[in-house]
Amino acid sequence: MIQNILITGGAGFIGSRLALQLVARGHNVRVLDSLAPQIHGAEPESSTLFRSIQGKVEFIRGSVASRNDLLKALPGMDTVVHLAAETGTGQSMYAIQHYSDVNIGGTALLLDMIANEPFPVKKIVVASSRAVYGEGKYHCSQHGTVFPFLRQAQNMEQGDFAVHCPLCGVPAQLVASDEETPVRPASVYGITKLAQEQMVLTVGKALGISALAFRYQNVYGPGQSLSNPYTGILSIFSTRIRNRSGINIFEDGKESRDFVYIDDVVAVTARGIEYQGPLVDMFNVGSGVATDVMTIAGTLQHLLGGKVPIEISGQFRVGDIRHNVADLTKVRAILGFEPSVGIEEGLSRFIAWVNGEQIQVDRYEESLTELRKKGLFK
Repeated sequence: MIQNILITGGAGFIGSRLALQLVARGHNVRVLDSLAPQIHGAEPESSTLFRSIQGKVEFIRGSVASRNDLLKALPGMDTVVHLAAETGTGQSMYAIQHYSDVNIGGTALLLDMIANEPFPVKKIVVASSRAVYGEGKYHCSQHGTVFPFLRQAQNMEQGDFAVHCPLCGVPAQLVASDEETPVRPASVYGITKLAQEQMVLTVGKALGISALAFRYQNVYGPGQSLSNPYTGILSIFSTRIRNRSGINIFEDGKESRDFVYIDDVVAVTARGIEYQGPLVDMFNVGSGVATDVMTIAGTLQHLLGGKVPIEISGQFRVGDIRHNVADLTKVRAILGFEPSVGIEEGLSRFIAWVNGEQIQVDRYEESLTELRKKGLFK
């Protein structure tokens, strides 16, 4: 069934790829995006992401936090895919009001208008995040399944980066987090993503419309910002390697993430949009595999053919978690999702794209200096 679909943040990394996929599937797509310079650069209308959708979708330049802009964007829409958000764990810990205004305030305004205006919206899909779990799910040899709280800075300053059982204090082992894992966000960003998904699911259920929250893991691939120093270690590392700058590996290099390729994220999101029948639920979206940061750095260096110093510094950012990996049982069962691109193939595709892009100015040290001034980088 052909739908009229609004994508907020539809000129971004995930949004632009999703918009093109939905158009290819025959849907009518409208995009609302502010073209933020942190994502699109100083001349946003010349950005690769924006140009990829230009002329292929109906585009409205505006903010999800503006009632007037939403009044232009919502009429006639059957489905709203809400991707517009500020991202970045570290930055969220000091740009607190801004993250709250955009992520929480923008979502509240969007839902308020859907609830109170005569728009024909029948489904809302929101981009949530693995950040809602905080440290997530672990196994203790003495107490079985446990859900640890955020690691303590004093332990990490002494080189102890492990996650400990909250009951006995012994190091615990990572277990894939399912959707029943208690939500304990460890950053302001995680808090705002949790608020977004809870509002969408609650309002969707109350209004009798479908509402889906996708808890994306670490999404990567061609098209992600290579100039944003606040988020995405693949972009940060590749930019530093191409600038012949050294790589600072935080903690002990064994911290890991669930890296999921952009095509898989777009595929499962499109499945959710096209899912027939009522559904109000949240889903993990990842690869189901944890890859440590040291492996990522070494692989990128090999693929880019640039030898730069790699230092395991023991430094850390306040609010960072140790590991994350998604349990995909639920999304497999309900939406039939199966990740198709493994980390080796995905990194090869990513670097093939990177090599065709202009080398960006490396602003990573500036971002760390900013965090250090705020007491958020140790």
